[in-house]
Amino acid sequence: MSTGIDAPPLRTTAPPRRFPSQAVTGYLFILPALIGFAVFYLYPALRGVQISFTDWNLLSEPSTVGMANYNEVIRDPKFWSALGITVKYVLWNIPVQTLLALGLAVAMDRLVKSMFVKGLLILPYLLSSVVVAMIFLWLLDPFLGIVNQWLDGTPLGKQSFFTSAEQAIPTIAFVNVWKHMGFNALLFYAGLQAIPRTVYEAASIDGASELTTFRRITLPLLRPVTVFVLVTSLIGSFQIFDTVAVTTQGGPADATRVLVYYIYQNAFSFFRMGYATAMSMVLFVILVVFTLLQMRLLRANESDLE
Repeated sequence: MSTGIDAPPLRTTAPPRRFPSQAVTGYLFILPALIGFAVFYLYPALRGVQISFTDWNLLSEPSTVGMANYNEVIRDPKFWSALGITVKYVLWNIPVQTLLALGLAVAMDRLVKSMFVKGLLILPYLLSSVVVAMIFLWLLDPFLGIVNQWLDGTPLGKQSFFTSAEQAIPTIAFVNVWKHMGFNALLFYAGLQAIPRTVYEAASIDGASELTTFRRITLPLLRPVTVFVLVTSLIGSFQIFDTVAVTTQGGPADATRVLVYYIYQNAFSFFRMGYATAMSMVLFVILVVFTLLQMRLLRANESDLE
């Protein structure tokens, strides 16, 4: 039975889609970054892969040698020594830097509200690594450094710091901890601000102690920030170069010849660019493996805040 009311006509044509124009606008915004990435990262990386299969002294045309450079890397005891020294530096640098940064972040969250103090923490990170290395080279000089002048009146006595084979790597690690600790502390502080205060209030009502709250709530909820800090610190630590180049030049007795400094020596002191590039490719693979391992173990793609 007809109701006498005509049904509205069915729409036969779809509304105009805005996605293509929005996508084009988005691509235009990221185009400068893509060009910069292609010119300064992608092309040099691909060129590096090509050079790693050649014998090139920078003065004549490179000649292809196949896998010879990689076979030499495997048999080179200096390469493995440099890798071991680098790992030793990483083991000194990352745990100390991460724990101090986390402690500073908690202190800022609970005790310090001054923006001036937070600004002071970031100052070392803004300094050039070369400038930081020169400052500590003067401060820790075994004869004229002000630190040794102070230590001379204590039971510790004067220390060798950069000129001691045993103390050089811990000293270099300390210098870089001082430079990067404040920046990582601000990252942790930002992560602490993202944790809902209601979670802490609920824990307080349940009678949880400060230590229990930190261990059972703060640390798990800071996991995304912790993963970011650890991954970036690991990559940066394996690439330590400028502090070594300014303070010790790989000495004393090759005690601080880290992997990147050994690569630099082969490339620009021994003019073995092909071999140096092959070692760089091996270092790249090592960093990828360690980064993926860290992200897997720390469950980087999961968040406890959801």
